[in-house]
Amino acid sequence: MRMPLCTTPPFFSRALFLCLFLLAGPAWSADKSPIHIEADRMVSLEQKNSVLFSGNVLATQADVRIRAGEMTVYYSQADKGKGQEVKKIHCAGNVEVTRGDWLGTGDKMDYLAGERKVILSGGAKAWQGKNQVTGETITYYLDEGRSEVVPATTDTASGKQGGRVRATIIPE
Repeated sequence: MRMPLCTTPPFFSRALFLCLFLLAGPAWSADKSPIHIEADRMVSLEQKNSVLFSGNVLATQADVRIRAGEMTVYYSQADKGKGQEVKKIHCAGNVEVTRGDWLGTGDKMDYLAGERKVILSGGAKAWQGKNQVTGETITYYLDEGRSEVVPATTDTASGKQGGRVRATIIPE
């Protein structure tokens, strides 16, 4: 049973919250600035209520930037008089999220709108200035203002079972 969880320092929680909250768009955010997405290809999958952007994806809103190999945006059916709302965003392939001096990376990123939760996974790392935290998964709960970092079950550096969360905090 995997129970080793570590709560990240508040500056990582606030940074991850701000980064993903702002990129969420008008359905989830007070920021009404436009979201710009560029990619090598876009495929609208109407039967699955989703849009797939692939190849060098760059999504920006204000000072938030997400880079990934692929980004799939899942949305709800439009109700009369209402627009579609984003239900989930899934990014894969060298995901990089930045806002100001905050940077988060991982193999994947998921935003689950119903649970108001962001998950950065696959060797997830986050930096703010010189401070860093790493683990297999970084999960941020938007409404609770908390985050959790879970280590890999195997430490890739040593190959031993029971990886660990690592944080480096540089005092100012």
